[in-house]
Amino acid sequence: MRFFAALLGFLALPAQAGDAQAGEPLWALLKGGGQVVLIRHAITTPGVGDPAGFRLDDCSTQRNLTDEGRGHAKRIGEAFRARAIPVERVLSSPWCRCVETAQLAFGKSEPAGALGNLFGRPENRTPQVEQMKALAAARPKSGNLVLVSHGSTISALTGVSPDTGEMVIVTPQGGGRFALAGRLGVN
Repeated sequence: MRFFAALLGFLALPAQAGDAQAGEPLWALLKGGGQVVLIRHAITTPGVGDPAGFRLDDCSTQRNLTDEGRGHAKRIGEAFRARAIPVERVLSSPWCRCVETAQLAFGKSEPAGALGNLFGRPENRTPQVEQMKALAAARPKSGNLVLVSHGSTISALTGVSPDTGEMVIVTPQGGGRFALAGRLGVN
């Protein structure tokens, strides 16, 4: 019951994309490390889901970042570096738009199937959410853990549907639990 009360309180928080001052408490939280940052990939070519016949091993068959999306991903990384936000590890969905977002923002990433796109894949929801809960509930030893994923996947875990490039920050609580800290955007 406390989770749902916390979730309702969190959902009442404004998205922090447009107001730099409103986001400062979240940046300060990240500066201290120990958080998990879920980032929805940056802006892609128009569409929903993936084209018919797409393949994970062939980016030309997927929806990919636009030039605007690439610039946005770079600005996310610049915001982390400008504020000296420590990043311990970056995991990414194996979809090309997520890998590219992670690479442009942080210069690195490790593939994580648990972060794969759940849109149109309801059969994967339960196992993926359980795997993501384990990631979101474990406090990083140093710095923050960054998870680059998809809106549908982040929403399945947190109940929050982020905009492209928007961050949902959670504080690990252990035991498969986490607390929603807020939403943060970089324009």
